[in-house]
Amino acid sequence: MVTKPETDQPDNWERQLKKGWLELAILASLRDESLYGLEILRRLEEGTDLVVAEGTVYPILSRLKAEGLVETKWVEGEAGHPRKYYRLTSAGRSRAAAMARYASGFLGSISRIIAPLLAKGEK
Repeated sequence: MVTKPETDQPDNWERQLKKGWLELAILASLRDESLYGLEILRRLEEGTDLVVAEGTVYPILSRLKAEGLVETKWVEGEAGHPRKYYRLTSAGRSRAAAMARYASGFLGSISRIIAPLLAKGEK
């Protein structure tokens, strides 16, 4: 059986790129308030093209909790079932800010490199 190299799979690079930015997006979504899992997913989808499965977000949230970047609190819901709310810790706020600064600089550099590709309309 012959497997295609990763470069022959047109959407693999897109998945990898999104996966790399997802932690920052999750931390940023928790910037102003505590949210439960589904709210985080909705926040990621609002105004972006990020469509993320629950099975992707919850392991990241668990890892962020283990790293001390988020903390959780169970809150009894109006419908009677409790929801786990996630909120940034001070370490999480620091990490999010550091990641945002790095991302901004990195994206600026990449933007300058790819600008000629966009100007020429290359596909």
